[in-house]
Amino acid sequence: MLQNKIDFAVIFSVKNANPNGDPLGGNRPRTTSDGLGEVSDVCLKRKIRNRLQEMGNDIFVQSDENNNDGKKSLSDRFNDFKSSLSKDDLKDKNSVAGKVCENWIDVRSFGQVFAFKKGDDVDVSSLGVRGPVTIQSAFSVEPITIESIQITKSVNSETTKDGTKDSSTMGQKHRVSKATYVTYGSISPQLAEKTGFSDNDAEKIKEALQTLFEGDESSARPSGSVCIEKVIWFKHNSKSGQFSSSKVHNSVQVENDGNVTITPLDGLKPEIIEG
Repeated sequence: MLQNKIDFAVIFSVKNANPNGDPLGGNRPRTTSDGLGEVSDVCLKRKIRNRLQEMGNDIFVQSDENNNDGKKSLSDRFNDFKSSLSKDDLKDKNSVAGKVCENWIDVRSFGQVFAFKKGDDVDVSSLGVRGPVTIQSAFSVEPITIESIQITKSVNSETTKDGTKDSSTMGQKHRVSKATYVTYGSISPQLAEKTGFSDNDAEKIKEALQTLFEGDESSARPSGSVCIEKVIWFKHNSKSGQFSSSKVHNSVQVENDGNVTITPLDGLKPEIIEG
């Protein structure tokens, strides 16, 4: 089991890329009302899951492009797993929770809600697992500049009467010219006890954070355009921790050029991992 509280910070740079498009904003890079760039916590957890899966771990919430078991939905994946459980296991929601946490590292890390169909031999309609790993949305250090470029697709989407290109061949791409982003997270030993999250699992999370954007290339994020600069890992000396997470996170100050200053905290020495 996890024996020490952990806090961490991840600093990454973006150059001529769209780190997280907003589907409600024409897929423009996400921004706050203050103009800061944002990468959602959901987006970051997706990338962590992808990296953990590539490291050989079983993942419950798989992306379509990384689907390795042929299941078309979370429901299919859970029902298939549930069929391997005994009737005694199904009657005890704590037993079911233990089994799903044991089977999938993302469940015992981030938690998950599982729904039961009517007629299942269990006395609840859903089962909620609360995970010990939390990660915040990432925000740019300073307001970002978004560049938009007009693009022409190579082929017509629809056939036109005169054979000319129709308007659907025209589009736009949006990108952040240059920015530094920071996200913070924590791992709770108290919640780790409930899911079986271990010290070894924490090391896997740390490894995944160091390579967060590897294998994530796309036209919006060309290879090398989004890079991890530093992972700062704070391992407390107890389960309760020497300091609050907010104090630890606030001790990390990041400049727009990626330079990091860490205010010393008595007895808590950070591990600084270069990207």
